[in-house]
Amino acid sequence: MSNMATENAASQRIASLLDAGSFVEIGGGVTARATDFNMQKTETPGDGVITGYGVIDGNLVYVYSQDASVLGGSIGEMHAKKIAALYEMAMKMGAPVIGLVDCAGIRLQEATDALDGFGKLYLKQSMASGVIPQITAIFGNCGGGLAVIPALTDFTFMETEHAKLFVNSPNAIPGNTVQKCNTASAKFQSSEAGLVDETGTEEEILAKIRALICMLPCNNEEDVSYEECTDDLNRLCEGIENAAEDTAVALSSISDNGVFFEVKKDYAKDMVTGFIRLNGMTVGAVANRSKVYNEDAEVTAEFDGSLTAAGAGKAADFVRFCDAFNIPVLTLTNVTGFDASTCGEKALAAQTAKLIYAFTDATVPKVNVIIGKAYGSAYVAMNSKSIGADMVYAWPNAEIGMMDADLAAKIMYADSDMQTQREKAAEYRALQSSPASAAGHGYVDAVISPADTRKYIIGAFEMLFTKREDRPAKKHGTV
Repeated sequence: MSNMATENAASQRIASLLDAGSFVEIGGGVTARATDFNMQKTETPGDGVITGYGVIDGNLVYVYSQDASVLGGSIGEMHAKKIAALYEMAMKMGAPVIGLVDCAGIRLQEATDALDGFGKLYLKQSMASGVIPQITAIFGNCGGGLAVIPALTDFTFMETEHAKLFVNSPNAIPGNTVQKCNTASAKFQSSEAGLVDETGTEEEILAKIRALICMLPCNNEEDVSYEECTDDLNRLCEGIENAAEDTAVALSSISDNGVFFEVKKDYAKDMVTGFIRLNGMTVGAVANRSKVYNEDAEVTAEFDGSLTAAGAGKAADFVRFCDAFNIPVLTLTNVTGFDASTCGEKALAAQTAKLIYAFTDATVPKVNVIIGKAYGSAYVAMNSKSIGADMVYAWPNAEIGMMDADLAAKIMYADSDMQTQREKAAEYRALQSSPASAAGHGYVDAVISPADTRKYIIGAFEMLFTKREDRPAKKHGTV
């Protein structure tokens, strides 16, 4: 008997996620095959997981939802087999997979059979990566080897109060306790580990997944996601220059009807990543950020404008996802250089390299708008013309070059008086750091008014819609 036959948390989550009455269960009659340790006497409806398909706003999706009332939702042979079969079907149909996780981990009574099931799930997820979008939502336990499952997917959501995500439980880590640092919590996994894209209540998470599905293409052969645009394509973005510090606000201003779906918003807040709509088309957005404002226009976080290792890695992963699914990429650049800290230095070069590689390897349309400072190699890494941006715009107040003009003058004319240094700084700013100078060298295609940003970006992406670009033949890169 299927566990859909009873009202439980697993079935309720599916019902809340999908369009009403659209779910069709697959494999409802499956039960555990194991007989060791008196397993034959244990009721295992669906072997602890509901699998099937349905629609979200008319979009076909495949869903599995683990039932914690059946052996704690633990993964055994048939449990894993059902999910693996779901992945096979999803890849054939070219539709996303959504996993609703509430699991006690590996089923001890099945040992190596359960481990084999884990391995087959890893294999199916790896094969599906870049082919169909994969989304995981965690509502209960997700520990040990199961923690790899959300890491192999594209987007992960986590319920704030009851969900736990961990490889090692906090108390098993030497020198750590839950009271000291709850590494399994939604807060830690979203803000420190950067594995979780969004946290919230169960209802909020399911609503977020519905919104995300409507913005993503169904598979890697579909050209981006569209919806009818009801916003003025030539709408002026009045006052957008005031949002140059908090680019999440700027992106909302640019997007159709203010739509902005931010991902990994609690991690590396100095870098903004998410999806916007431009003329009804989904566009991936990456932007530097120096301040975070709340709904009351109060500053809740502030950064120095530098490129950090965490920010670079976050942006690189996002760009790679966009390229895999043919989603154009927009960048808003406002970066003063590289983060100067001992902690950052450990990974900064490697993560910056990954960001550069992600941009250069991406063949989707790429547009960059320089909205403030663009200094040094950090600017080059942020989707500059030099590494393959198709169109680059700059606001009139932008500064593009090696470093701040005043600092450059002090270095070059260290022995000169203050008046001379000020004069040379002004000269350096005009000759080397101005957007007009960059445009004169072909590094900027046009200097535009901030208010016209939306109009120019939409025009650029429409022009680039038929872009085709090849890369050197190779198995894959190594960065």
